[in-house]
Amino acid sequence: MPRILLISLLFLSLWQIDLKAQDPVFSQFYAAPLQLNPAFAGNTYAPFVTVNYRSQWSGFADFSTYNTYAVSFSQFIEGMNSGIGLMVEADDAGNGIYQTTRVGGFYSYKIQINKDLNLKFGLEGTLVQSRLDWNQLVFGDQINVTGAIDAASAEQQPENLNVSYGDISTGLLVYNPYFYGGIAIKHINRPDESILGINSNTSGGLPVRLSIHGGTQIDLGGNKRGRSTFISPNLMYVKQGDFSQVNAGAYLSFGSFFAGGWFRYSSSNPDAAIGLVGFQKNAFKFGYSYDFTISGLTGTSGGTHEFSMVLNFDANRTRKVDYNDCFEIFR
Repeated sequence: MPRILLISLLFLSLWQIDLKAQDPVFSQFYAAPLQLNPAFAGNTYAPFVTVNYRSQWSGFADFSTYNTYAVSFSQFIEGMNSGIGLMVEADDAGNGIYQTTRVGGFYSYKIQINKDLNLKFGLEGTLVQSRLDWNQLVFGDQINVTGAIDAASAEQQPENLNVSYGDISTGLLVYNPYFYGGIAIKHINRPDESILGINSNTSGGLPVRLSIHGGTQIDLGGNKRGRSTFISPNLMYVKQGDFSQVNAGAYLSFGSFFAGGWFRYSSSNPDAAIGLVGFQKNAFKFGYSYDFTISGLTGTSGGTHEFSMVLNFDANRTRKVDYNDCFEIFR
């Protein structure tokens, strides 16, 4: 049976079962801090720009299954002791069958508890639009006994294949020069994301996404240019509906290069080993990671490719800033 048919049958289940959707989650979560936690808005005094791309399950060569794109901007405003941010994210499932676009605004406020300990509160307000391409779907009555598609479907196209809604999220960070910890709660208003509306009376809306993350930074020295060498062990836990995952690993920065490795455990089974390599020079930083699938999809999914680009204009400031934190992994 063609892979496109299998994927079409998967999308058909959008209205045949009570679907509980999950958000895309970047393996390079440290290169997409606004997606991880709204409290990361304003993590630098100068403008901070990130570009992220994720291609999941690349083994389906004739059908790109999931692609996620994101661009974000944030900056700290000293006079207001606050951070602001903006993020545009697009998620393409099934090569255009189901597309979601999100445009979000972010605000954070910093509270200094003592010389070293700080708190940051964050808020996110997002406008979301999702669209279903009905013409790419394949239904059961189009398939003959040999598995070929040779007939038109009797299924009736709904009047509306688009849905738009507002989404609200919040987050908290606590940190000092030695450790950080955070919690983020996404979709606290439980927006209704149903396009066809069949499950609107039985579904509680988009499931709340809970993220808990933390880590430390161990400095190993510096170089003549002032760029430190450090290792940052870290942990991220995400739960949304019946789905959960844990990422555990470490990020190592040495001179102009960085690398890392993580293990992801999803719900009830080992999912992937993640490897990272990257390069940074002045304001520019680039990273590439690959998810080696170790679940039951090994040999079929083809793994996941992810790219990130960061422009941190702190590097162009004449007055250097001592942030007194351990967030170099996020800058």
